[in-house]
Amino acid sequence: MTISRHTMSGTALAAALALGAAAAHAASATDFNDAPPNVEHFSPAFEGQTRAPVITDDTPIKASAAVTGLQNPWGMAELPDGSWLVTERGGSLRMVGADGSLSDPIAGVPKVASAGQGGLLDVQIAPDFASSRRLWLSFSEPVEGGNHTAVATATLAADGRALEDLKVIFRQTPTYDGDKHFGSRIVPDGQGGIFVTLGERSDVPIRDTAQADDNTLGKIVHIDGTTGAPAAGNPGMGLPEIYAKGVRNVQAGTLDASGQLWTIEHGPEGGDELNRIEPGKNYGWPVISYGQSYGGAPLNEGISAKEGMEQPVYYWDPVIAPSGMAFYDGAMFPDWKGSILVGGMVAQALVRLTMEGGKVTGEARYPQDERVRDVAVASDGSVRLLLDSGEMRVLTRQ
Repeated sequence: MTISRHTMSGTALAAALALGAAAAHAASATDFNDAPPNVEHFSPAFEGQTRAPVITDDTPIKASAAVTGLQNPWGMAELPDGSWLVTERGGSLRMVGADGSLSDPIAGVPKVASAGQGGLLDVQIAPDFASSRRLWLSFSEPVEGGNHTAVATATLAADGRALEDLKVIFRQTPTYDGDKHFGSRIVPDGQGGIFVTLGERSDVPIRDTAQADDNTLGKIVHIDGTTGAPAAGNPGMGLPEIYAKGVRNVQAGTLDASGQLWTIEHGPEGGDELNRIEPGKNYGWPVISYGQSYGGAPLNEGISAKEGMEQPVYYWDPVIAPSGMAFYDGAMFPDWKGSILVGGMVAQALVRLTMEGGKVTGEARYPQDERVRDVAVASDGSVRLLLDSGEMRVLTRQ
């Protein structure tokens, strides 16, 4: 991997040069599969469910900084003109121009509960954005008694400086006074609806209600993107907006080329999970897990499988701390076609999974030496990364 000096400050350049030295090995020299697991007694349910073969990849990659100076960036979405909307967890929405310029905060963003893991979270644009200029934001909303994950829709003004006609269309229930596990990715379904991933708020005993059907904690909901009404065809799991249940803290979600929803959730100590989400299915949290409670105690009964609960397609132990994901469908990296790209915060890497027949066949890691907060595939086939340091990084083929 080589590093471009274009658009980088002195500090960013120094970090990037260090990255270039560290990342020249790409995936071929990594030893991540040699790390001991957090939970020794768990065995995968099927071959290839964890520790897939390490991919040797000598793809020449150039990394450059599109912009620096973002404050706790969390989510991003590309606009038709090549600019990008970026959320900052503290409550600001910014635009990164195609020329690398960084806008002032866009006006009209809803008030957020910015504490712990909460704040302004994801941003996604409608498929017809070019004509409608409609977008969605997810955020932790402060209310009496605590906060909850909420989703708003709005239109971006023609000059890009303000949101107009903002309306909150979804609020997670119940309200909880905490600062962890809000989720929350927004995944447009391409038919006017959106999937929203929702955390279970972390604490005992509130997290156990991820198994209940009368709330939206630890759930994935499917709603109309304009009104927030339950999407047609939902499975009827108690509340009509619920699409699937039993998830922990899903901060990665996307559709594959066929329109199938995939997510990746944070495990506890061990047990990050890649799941193929089917309507009406129960993904097990916190009854089953390939992780353990922080500090080493078994989680509930300490089991990883139970009848009626879905197995993850893949899991990591130790964790990568997944932050965002995308299926690669661009032309710039032809060998990556069909791979899942994942941001790793603990891994401090871009993680790539090769897939065949719905199963993981290999894993590569491309070190970034920073926590990767989100991943997106740009229209030109390059890969954009949001880094916790405040950089939007661009990976292109050298």
